[in-house]
Amino acid sequence: MPLSAVEIIGYRSVRKIRFPVRQLTVLVGGNGVGKTNLYRSLELLQAAARGTLADEIAREGGLASIFWAGGRNLSPDGSFDPMYRTDGYRKDEGNKLRLAASFADLGDGSFDPTYRLEAGFPAKTEAAFPGEAQVRTESLDWQQRGKTVSLMERKGGVAWARDASGRREVANDDLLASETALAALSGRSEIALVRDGLVAWRFFHGFRTDAESALRRPSRAVTAPSLASDGSNLGAVLATLHHIRGDRIDLDRAIEDAFPGAELVIPEVGEFASFGMRYAEMPKRVFEPHELSDGTLQFLALAGALLSYRLPPFIALNEPENSLHPNLLPMLARLIVKAAERSQVWVVTHARDLADAIAAESGVLPREVVRDDNGTWLEGLGNLGEFADD
Repeated sequence: MPLSAVEIIGYRSVRKIRFPVRQLTVLVGGNGVGKTNLYRSLELLQAAARGTLADEIAREGGLASIFWAGGRNLSPDGSFDPMYRTDGYRKDEGNKLRLAASFADLGDGSFDPTYRLEAGFPAKTEAAFPGEAQVRTESLDWQQRGKTVSLMERKGGVAWARDASGRREVANDDLLASETALAALSGRSEIALVRDGLVAWRFFHGFRTDAESALRRPSRAVTAPSLASDGSNLGAVLATLHHIRGDRIDLDRAIEDAFPGAELVIPEVGEFASFGMRYAEMPKRVFEPHELSDGTLQFLALAGALLSYRLPPFIALNEPENSLHPNLLPMLARLIVKAAERSQVWVVTHARDLADAIAAESGVLPREVVRDDNGTWLEGLGNLGEFADD
């Protein structure tokens, strides 16, 4: 099920936003406008599916660090209202993080679910550590003949779901504040479909290219259908394309475009799988991963992520242009557009040259990320969550 829309309320620079997500989504903007916060919100949705949302928020410094903290005393219509605090929330609402993801089925409209969650500080009477993110509410709904059907609902420590006959029943009455019902109730088929889809997403937020980088070390000789987020199985991903699939046409074309005259060498696999580069000016020598430049290694990792044997259903790239020479951006754009033929791809970038190159290859219009007193927003997005030019 592809992601069709996302809603984010109260997360860092994002006060409130809902916008559609297409097969290929490109967000571009300068530093500090909140691009990474949009990307990071998707990671939090995946963490909810894994049951690790509280851990992820704790790693960011806890709820106090992630809540929206901008704005002025303005009501929703933009006028001054003392009932609205300087952080943009009503005084009687309190700090809350709300996330929602809507999905589309294969096209017949039979199952278009929406998952929502709300997290906040625990009450003094609730079983949670001070400052720990508590999942207050969750829901999973879908539309049937114009009506909303509830598949799962959670309030506090109690979650309800539908049984085999469609009747509502208590599915779990002992959920901890740090647990999500989406993960705890994943044994139920419709819930599992959404949960597994979220877990299968893959995020790439730059690759380490220093001397201790996993990219510079051989990987275990295990067939690898897709690249790990840290790139630690890059050697196995490339070897899978070469030795298992027996098709590296797109990979070789990408290498030739990026490094004219060079050859990607993928040796026979023993206990480990590795790779190297042979250059036209030094044809008798293969340069091993530990010898390659940061930019070359970064490009090879992106090629592995976007051309692997079996792509994840959703790929999110955060500033993939880092460490790349500007001359490589058109080649990266072609890789991204090619991947979007097999997977849903989300790109966040501050490189307008990359956004323009993707647009030239695909016809997909990049969306400009902006920020003002009301937080992070997308140019052209209406208040109903649609773009005027869609």
